[in-house]
Amino acid sequence: MDERWAVHASGLVKRFGDRRVVDGVDIAVPTGAVYGVLGPNGAGKTTTLRMLLGIIEPDEGHRALLNTRHPRDASDVVGYLPEERGLYPAMKAREAIAFMGALRGLDWKTGRARAVEMLDAAGLGHAADTKIRKLSKGMAQLVQLLGSVVHRPSLLVLDEPFSGLDPVNQEKLEALILAERDRGATILFSTHVMAHAERLCDRLAIIAGGKRRFEGTVDEARATLPSQVHYQPRRPDPAIAALLPADARSEGSGWRFQLPDGGIEPLLVRLIEAGHGISGLSIERPRLHDAFVRIVGREALEKAA
Repeated sequence: MDERWAVHASGLVKRFGDRRVVDGVDIAVPTGAVYGVLGPNGAGKTTTLRMLLGIIEPDEGHRALLNTRHPRDASDVVGYLPEERGLYPAMKAREAIAFMGALRGLDWKTGRARAVEMLDAAGLGHAADTKIRKLSKGMAQLVQLLGSVVHRPSLLVLDEPFSGLDPVNQEKLEALILAERDRGATILFSTHVMAHAERLCDRLAIIAGGKRRFEGTVDEARATLPSQVHYQPRRPDPAIAALLPADARSEGSGWRFQLPDGGIEPLLVRLIEAGHGISGLSIERPRLHDAFVRIVGREALEKAA
């Protein structure tokens, strides 16, 4: 076992009938990192997480979670927020959090005390004695998330945690994830929303059609696409096209093209020496969303939609 990895899996396969929902996926989550599993709906994200946690068994492959090949042996130091949310509606928020901690071995007294502290920190202190059925969907989801971390797990696994949350509660969730990371926990979460992954992830895997299509950092994913240059000359002149890269296309009174391999400086020198000058210049890095579309493919995304 290698303590550099909180989660390590190779060749995971899961079949449902004749369909391979997960088809040879490798995952390596560094200890202490925030790691995202990205993919369109139906990509196999949830099934992969459930295999890693030992909720379901893989048909092929191996996995290790917190230095054990038997994930359920580590359940008391794992926090899990499933895609299907569920709390007892008659329970008060404080009791629901303490109850979830008790399921992981935390005593009731400590669980209740921590629940009040965590609700206050999340701006939900006023709801500590409110029954779950009277909370908004977003508030109830945050309560369940707090219940997933009340026992201070070493590993926190969140399946589509941002689904259904309004922007305010999404910000609260992002802050909580970063706070757990700063506490020393490893965070593994799945999502199909690129913005959250772009802001939070140290590393990520992109899964589509049950296969892993990419693994690396956000910057490495962006690097699968070239940066785009938008150049605005001092005055329109068709002769400029002869100096620009072959992929340059006219946009209004300016031009757009891929950043040349040798950088932008040699091209700018030629443009200035030719008298075209520079009225405006910007270099735009690809977004993670753009890289995601390229890696997964538009056809796969349309099929998932």
